[in-house]
Amino acid sequence: MSKPQSPHELLPLTPPVFHILLALAGEERHGYGIMQDVARQTGDALQLGPGTLYGCLKRMLAAGLVEESDERPDPALDDERRRYYRMTALGKRVVRAEAQRLAGAVMAAKARLAGSHA
Repeated sequence: MSKPQSPHELLPLTPPVFHILLALAGEERHGYGIMQDVARQTGDALQLGPGTLYGCLKRMLAAGLVEESDERPDPALDDERRRYYRMTALGKRVVRAEAQRLAGAVMAAKARLAGSHA
């Protein structure tokens, strides 16, 4: 992924990328924390394995959606090998655009299904 000019150039997002961005919307997290939050967000419907998570993070770093954080919790409470990630301003614009796209799709589906007699 090269860095896009507009958030819409990256849409639609895959479910893992969308949920990783949502996991980072509230705070910086390390990989395992992201995996736990995505499972929580989706009621365990989406459980990211390490390969999926770190593959997505690598592409998201390259696209400028997330960045590694230099901030670290108290070393006594944390493992120094953990990498922490945070969403960038572009990441925030992209996840907002995707949420709006999905909301529109849900509205269209509801309207279409309300008109059907199945």
